[in-house]
Amino acid sequence: MKIRGGYFKRVLEIDLSSRKSRILELSDRFVLKYIGGRGFGAKLVWDNLRPGLDPLGPDNIVVIAPGPLTGVFLPAAGKTSLVSISPATGIYADSNVGGMFGVEIRQAGYDALVIKGRADRLSYIWIDDGQVEVVDNENLKGKGCLETEGMIRHEIGDEMVKIAAIGPAGENLVGFACITADWGRNAGRTGMGAIWGSKNLKAIAVRGSRDLPVYDIKLLRKLSNEAFESLKKNPYFEFWQRQGLMSVVDYLNHAGVLPTYNFRDGYFDRAEKISGYEMEEKYKIGDTACFGCPMACGNINLVKEGAYAGTVVEGPEYETACMFGSNIGVDNFAFILKANALCDDLGVDTISAGNLIGVLIEGYKRGDLKAGDVDGLRLEWGDEESALALIEKIARREGVGDVLADGARRVVEKWPALKPIISEVKGLEQSAYDGRATMSMALAYATSDIGAHHARAWTVGKELEMGADWGIEEKVDLVLYH
Repeated sequence: MKIRGGYFKRVLEIDLSSRKSRILELSDRFVLKYIGGRGFGAKLVWDNLRPGLDPLGPDNIVVIAPGPLTGVFLPAAGKTSLVSISPATGIYADSNVGGMFGVEIRQAGYDALVIKGRADRLSYIWIDDGQVEVVDNENLKGKGCLETEGMIRHEIGDEMVKIAAIGPAGENLVGFACITADWGRNAGRTGMGAIWGSKNLKAIAVRGSRDLPVYDIKLLRKLSNEAFESLKKNPYFEFWQRQGLMSVVDYLNHAGVLPTYNFRDGYFDRAEKISGYEMEEKYKIGDTACFGCPMACGNINLVKEGAYAGTVVEGPEYETACMFGSNIGVDNFAFILKANALCDDLGVDTISAGNLIGVLIEGYKRGDLKAGDVDGLRLEWGDEESALALIEKIARREGVGDVLADGARRVVEKWPALKPIISEVKGLEQSAYDGRATMSMALAYATSDIGAHHARAWTVGKELEMGADWGIEEKVDLVLYH
C-alpha cells in the first residue's frame, strides 16, 4: 500500500561520538506496520541494540518519535515518545512528553530522531530545519532545565525555538531523571534524562518551518471541527479546563484510591487542602496547553505568601499533588508547588521521588533506618523541609540521595528490611493509584512492559463506575483493551 500523506518518512540519526548525522528513509511497509510514536521507537530500539548492553553506555540509543498526528490540527495532537533501555529497570522503556517540542520536530521534516554515541564534552543538538549541529557548551553544566532553555534561546537568538533539556539530575545519572520541555512539560518516567546525561547531551533545540504532509486537508478540517465541537459539549469540559487532572484528587480520595502515608492507606483526611478547589481558590493564575488541546489543563500557579512565596510553576498534576501531598503526609498546597518547581528545574520525576521519600519516612518511623542512614534528617510525616532536602540530595547524589537516585532496587539492596513497604514493578516505582482498591489497576501495573506506570492502562475510572461486584474477566478485558 502506498502512503500518500501523514509522514515525511524520514528519521534523523545523530551520532554524538562522530558529531555526524544522516537521514534514514522509511519504507511504506515500515510506516504501516509501526504507525509512529512509541511504535517507531520500539522497532528502532529493537533493531539497533544488543542484549545485555549498559543503559548508560555509549551503545544505548534514544529514539524521540512524535505521534503520526503530532502537529496536525486535532485535539491533543502534541505528544512525543522517548524510547530506550532504562537505567532504572535495565529493560525496554519509554516515556512521553506533551507541549510543542514534538510538533517542532515534525515541522523540521522528521518523523523521529535517533540519538546514539557519546559526546566528548557537554553539548546540545541544534536542529534548524535541514541543518544539524552538535554544539559544545560547558557553561550549561549544572544548570537547571529552565535556565538551560533560556541560555540556549539567548545563544541562538530566537525565543520561539523549542527545547528539551536535562537538569543536574540527568547529568548525575539519576535513574529517574526527567527530560523537561516547554517550561515544565516532562518525560518523567524510566530515566530518559539519565541516558541523555550519559551521552553528555544537555539539550535538543529545534526550529522547523515545513508544512506537514496532510493527504486531504479539507477532510481533516471537517473532522477536526467536529472533534472540537464534540469536546465542548461534554458536561465536564469547563470543569476540566479549570482544574485539569487536579480534579481527580477528591474523586479518588473518596473512592479510597489516593496513596496516603506511603500507600499504607487510600484515604487522606485532609485531601481538600491539596485538591483542585484549593488550587483554584488560592494559587491559580493562568492556563497553558499542549498543541491542539482545548482542555488547557496545564495550570499555572503562584505562591503569593509564606515560606514559598514567589514560586511559580506549571502544575501540579494529580500524580505530583498526591505523591508530594498525601503520600508523605503533607497538606500544604504551597509546598507541593515548591516541590514541583524544584523537581522541574533539577529534572527529577515527581512520581518516583515522592514514592521513595515516602518509603524512607516509613522505614525511619518503623526503626528500619537510623539517623545515620538518612544523613541525620529526622524524618516525619508532613516534614516539608526534609522532603525538599531529599529532592536536592537525590538530584546531586549527596549522602542518602545517592542511594535513592538509583531507584527502588538499589534501596532494597541497601536496606532489605524496606522491601515489604516499597511499591514497584520491574524496578519502576508505582504511580499514584492504590491497586488494592482497583484490582484492574493492580493488574495493569503487574503486566506493564515498563513497570508500574499508570499510562499503559488507566482503568481506575471504569472499574469504580462498575462497582465492587464487577467480574474478574471484565477487569482483565479492561486492562487488555483499554
